Amino acid sequence: MTLMETARAVRENAYAPYSKFKVGAAIRAASGAVYGGVNVENVAYPEGTCAEAGAIAAMIAAGDTVIEEVAVIADSPIPVSPCGGCRQKLSEFGAGDVVVTMGTTDGLTQTTTLADLLPGGFTQEYMERT
Repeated sequence: MTLMETARAVRENAYAPYSKFKVGAAIRAASGAVYGGVNVENVAYPEGTCAEAGAIAAMIAAGDTVIEEVAVIADSPIPVSPCGGCRQKLSEFGAGDVVVTMGTTDGLTQTTTLADLLPGGFTQEYMERT
């Protein structure tokens, strides 16, 4: 199963009763393991979680810490991109050259990198003291 196929399959389990906008994400870790995540809404709207955050949480819970590739899919007219917060979360565990494939349920895809999604991202370098 490709990474996008995994994201498509897990997307069906998204909990989006308010927006009806189901999102699926899949991450391939450096170990080769694949982790899926879905958006989970909450009636207190800002308290929901994104699909990418769910996939990252599953990856960390399993003991992996390095992202090698990402796929995100939604029923959208154009390939869906990670929100700003998820771009930052993904960059915490993936290098700038990590490939991110964004897709639609109709089969359109767009490929980019984490660095292109988050230019000037806040990195660990800001936290280093000389």
